[in-house]
Amino acid sequence: MPTTTHSCHQLVAQRAVPYNAGLYLKLPMACFWGFWLLVALLALSRGPVYAEWVAIEKAYQSPGLQTVYIESNTIRREGHLVTMVILIDWTSMQGNRSPSRFTSTKITRQFDCSEKRFRSLAFTDYWGHMGTGPSVGGSGYSSEGHWAAVEPESLNQGLWEAGCGKP
Repeated sequence: MPTTTHSCHQLVAQRAVPYNAGLYLKLPMACFWGFWLLVALLALSRGPVYAEWVAIEKAYQSPGLQTVYIESNTIRREGHLVTMVILIDWTSMQGNRSPSRFTSTKITRQFDCSEKRFRSLAFTDYWGHMGTGPSVGGSGYSSEGHWAAVEPESLNQGLWEAGCGKP
């Protein structure tokens, strides 16, 4: 009868460590399905993405007519000039019966902090609220040479304070 000899170390190693190759074969498949599950969740959960709009103080708003916001990451200061993008979200549709009706307007406005004046550099009207939907009607307006005084207790006073700081 033939006999085989095994070292004691080999027998302990063979008996102490179970064979779990099945787990490693299933892991790539789990990663594969996990990846596609993540992609599906991201695709299903996406919605409209809005800029960081911050409403100006209530004292400068026109309740029932409009809400005015500042896109906080667009505020740029160069010397005594501050430029920002504002959004006017109208409560009701604007433009009467024209084909270019709109419910929100984005305006690039510049303020002269030392002279307390402003000018509009550009604007775009949008069909949807909060600057969404197609742009309609007015677009591209520029009044670079025309400055207007910031009137006390006006919307532009609130915007001037937000960009230039309260006096």
